[in-house]
Amino acid sequence: MVGALGTLIGAGGGFVLMPVLILLYPDEARDLLASMSLAVVFFNALSGSSAYARMKRIDYRSGMLFAAATVPGAILGALTTSHMHRGLFDGILGTVLVAGSIFLLLRPGGPRKPHESQHVFAIHRQLLDGQGLLYDYSYNPVVGVSVSFVVGYLSSLLGVGGGFLHVPLLVVLLGFPVHVATATSHFVLAVMALAGTLTHILSGSFTGGFQRTLLLGIGVIVGAQFGARLSNRIHANWIIRGLAGALALAGLRILLSAL
Repeated sequence: MVGALGTLIGAGGGFVLMPVLILLYPDEARDLLASMSLAVVFFNALSGSSAYARMKRIDYRSGMLFAAATVPGAILGALTTSHMHRGLFDGILGTVLVAGSIFLLLRPGGPRKPHESQHVFAIHRQLLDGQGLLYDYSYNPVVGVSVSFVVGYLSSLLGVGGGFLHVPLLVVLLGFPVHVATATSHFVLAVMALAGTLTHILSGSFTGGFQRTLLLGIGVIVGAQFGARLSNRIHANWIIRGLAGALALAGLRILLSAL
């Protein structure tokens, strides 16, 4: 279920999995749970990206730029997790989830029109997907890189993947079409989650989580393929609304448990 939902909305599923892990293993160290969740996000993003690649919806040029920006943020976030108090960790996670939901629901205007970016270094992109749909958009790369660094840090710090932040920011701030944003975000997530997971392993916070991560990874790999197929049948607005609703529920649940 996490794999299907995460791939459908381009969020990696960590924002659902991390609250579940906290509820299932309340006595486990938060850095262990974050490292497990982030590793599962990698498996999910890798599987989802392969499906989106067949649909030709990934903007590789933009994705590589954003991925390069997320890596240093992911490494820094992974190194910070072990130094956080459990109550502070839960409070930040819940607040980030709820804030993401509110941000998304208060932006009814949707993505900007193509070519609206007037930045001197604005990048114009055209993408023809496997169904023959042409996506035409432009964005400010400075904003894109800055956003990606912050998303990489928070994702690795909290073990939530970051797609739930990256997708709405790509749509609202950068003007990406929703379906291109979800697919490209998944590609970026795969790179970012791998960097964060390797950092968690090298720092020693992953000890004791390999078996559970492997079992969770098998599930999300299968689920991600279903999520990518469902994306062809669900309208973009419903994807965004579903993301906002899921964020609010997960965030409130974590905040209540932190009190």
